[in-house]
Amino acid sequence: MQSAVDAGTLMNEAFGANRSSIMTLTEAREILGLGPDEDPRPHLSEFHAARERIAEMVRNAPNEHLALRYQEGLVDFDQALAAVREYLEALGLAILAPEPEIPAATPAVVGEIADNQAAPPSRRSAFAWSAWLLVFLIGAAGGGLLYYKNEESKVLRLQARIAYLEREGSVFIENRRWQDAARSFAEIEALAPGSELALLGRRSIEAGMNEEQNQFIGYWTGQAIAELDANRLEEAEAAARRVLEKFPAEREAAAILEKITAARADQSRDKALAAGRRLLDERQWETAISTARRILAADPADRDAATILADATAALEKQAADQSRAEELFRQAAARDQGQFDQEALDWLREAASLAPEHAEIAALSEKMASYTRTFRVPGDFATPAEALAAARDRDRIVLAGQTWKGPLVVNAAIDLQGAGSSKTVVECPPVEGCPITIGPNAKGARITGIAFRHESFLADGSERFAAALVRGAGATFVDCRFSEASGHGLAVIEGGEAVANRCRFADNGWNGAAAIGAGSHLEVRDSESLGNFEHGIESWDGASATLVNNRCEGNSRNGIHTDNGTAVAVIEGNQLIANREFGLVLGSAGSGKISGNTARSNLLGGIVIRAAAASLTVVGNQASLNRGPGLVLEKGLAADAYLSNTCTQNTTLSQVLTEADLSRHEE
Repeated sequence: MQSAVDAGTLMNEAFGANRSSIMTLTEAREILGLGPDEDPRPHLSEFHAARERIAEMVRNAPNEHLALRYQEGLVDFDQALAAVREYLEALGLAILAPEPEIPAATPAVVGEIADNQAAPPSRRSAFAWSAWLLVFLIGAAGGGLLYYKNEESKVLRLQARIAYLEREGSVFIENRRWQDAARSFAEIEALAPGSELALLGRRSIEAGMNEEQNQFIGYWTGQAIAELDANRLEEAEAAARRVLEKFPAEREAAAILEKITAARADQSRDKALAAGRRLLDERQWETAISTARRILAADPADRDAATILADATAALEKQAADQSRAEELFRQAAARDQGQFDQEALDWLREAASLAPEHAEIAALSEKMASYTRTFRVPGDFATPAEALAAARDRDRIVLAGQTWKGPLVVNAAIDLQGAGSSKTVVECPPVEGCPITIGPNAKGARITGIAFRHESFLADGSERFAAALVRGAGATFVDCRFSEASGHGLAVIEGGEAVANRCRFADNGWNGAAAIGAGSHLEVRDSESLGNFEHGIESWDGASATLVNNRCEGNSRNGIHTDNGTAVAVIEGNQLIANREFGLVLGSAGSGKISGNTARSNLLGGIVIRAAAASLTVVGNQASLNRGPGLVLEKGLAADAYLSNTCTQNTTLSQVLTEADLSRHEE
C-alpha cells in the first residue's frame, strides 16, 4: 500500500509540475469530490453526466450574467476532468466507458485500486456529492447574484417609478390638476416613506392651490366690484356668488353681496323717487303721495321722499283750491254768454281750463265761446299751420291736429294757437333754419296751448343758436307747452317782449331752459319744470325782469335759477332747485323784488348765492340743505344779519353760511 501511495504521490507531484499553470490533481480531486487516493475511473460516466447538466445550466441561464457564472463553473469542471485524464494516462491506465473493467497494473497500483474498492460506499459516492456541491455552489452563487440583481433591479425600478411620478406630479401641478398631482405624490410617499420629493410635491400643490384660490377670488371679486360700480347688480351678484360657491367663508365676496343688497335697496328707492317725481310731473298727486309714503315707511328720514310727499300734498291742496276757483270762473263766464264774442268771458274760461283741465263742462263752454271767433282747423281748412297763420287775424283760432308739423312758424297776430296736447302735437324744424316758432312784434296777446316745440336734431355749434320758441317785442302766453332739444334756449324773450309760461316744460336745451334778455323784456314762469339744460334752468339778465313761481329746476349743468337783472325786478318764490351742477339759486343783481319760500337741495357747489348788487332784494324764508357746498354764500359787503330768516342745514361744508365771499373772479 505504501508503494502505491508513494507512486501516486510521485505521479501527483509530477502532474502538478506539468499542470501548475492549469490545475493540480489535488484541486481536480476536490472539484470532482474524489479522495486523495481514490480511483476516478469507476465514476467517469457520472462525471460526464454532471458535466452535461452544468452545460445545460449554461444554455438555459435566465440572463447573461448567470450564464457567465455557470460557464466559469463548467470551465473549472472540464479542467478537473482534464487533470484526471492526464493523471490516468500518466499511470498508463486506459480511460474506459462507464463502469470499465480495471486493467492489469503493478502490484502497487493493484493494491491501491483494491484499497480504493474496499473503501466505504460513502467514499465512492463522494465524487457525486462534490459534483452536485459544485453545481449547488454555482447555482447558489448564481442564485445569490440573481437575488442581488433582482434587488438591484427593484431599486432601479423604484427609483425610475419615483422619478416618473415626480415628473407626472409636476405636470399635473402646472396644469392645476391638484387631485391628480396629490395622487402622484401620495404614491411617492407610499413607495418611499418620508421622501423629500413627496414633501416638496405636497407643498407645491398647497402653494399652487392657494395661488389659484387667490387668483380666482381676486378675479371674481374684482369683476363683482367693477359690475357693482357700473350699477350692473345682477352681474355683480353672479360674480360674487361664484366666489362663495367655492369658498363660502370668503369675506370680501360676502361684503360685496351686502353692498349689492344695499345698492338694490338704493336702486329701488331711486326708482320709487323717480316714479314719485314723474307722478308729480303728471299731476297724479294722490298716487305720488302713496309712493312717497311707501318710501318713508322703509326710511322715515328720507328727505327726498318727504319732499315729494310735501310737494304732492301741497299740489293736491292747490288742486282743490284750483277746482274751486275754476268752478267760480266757469259760473261767471256762463253768465256772460250771450252768443257772441266776449273777450273777458273767454279769458275767464281759459283760466278755468288751466286750473281744471279735466273739467268737461269748462272745456265745452270754452269751445263754444271760442267758436264765436273765426276758427281754422289744420288739416281741414288749411293743409299746414303756416298757411293758416298767413290767413289769420287777431282773435282767430287755429287748431292743430295731433301730429308732427314742420316749422319754422311765425305768428304776427294775437291769435289763439291750440294743439291736441304737448305729447301729440309737435312743431319742429332743422336747427340751422331758425326757431320752430317765433312770436313777432304784432302778436301781443297771442296764446299758444298744448304744443311741443323742438329742433329735429341737436346742433351745439356757434354763438348764434336758435331757440325752440322766440318772443320778439310782443306778448304771448304759453300753456301746457314743451320746449326741448333746441340748439339754443328752450324759450327766449328779447327786444322788450313779454312771455308767460304756465305748466310748461323746458328740457335738454343747448343753453338755458328759459331766458329773458335785455331791458324791457319780461319772463314769467309758473308751475313749470326746467330739467337737464346745458346752462341754467331759468335765467334773466341785461336789464330783463323775471317772475318765477312754484317751478322745479333740476339737474341743469349750471345753476337752477340765475338772475342778473340790473335794476329790474326779480320775484322768485316757492321754487324747488335740486341737484344742479353749480348752485341752486344765484342772485346777481336786481333793483327790487322778493325771494322767498325757495328750496335749494343737493346742488354741487352750494345752495343760494347773493351778490352785493342784489342787496335790495328781500330774501326770506328760503331753505338750503344737503348741498355739497355752503347753504348760503354772501358776497363781501352784505350783512349776515339780514338773512337770518333763511335756513341752512346738513350742507357738507363746516360753514353753513359763508360770509365775506370774494366773488369778483366768478362773474356769471
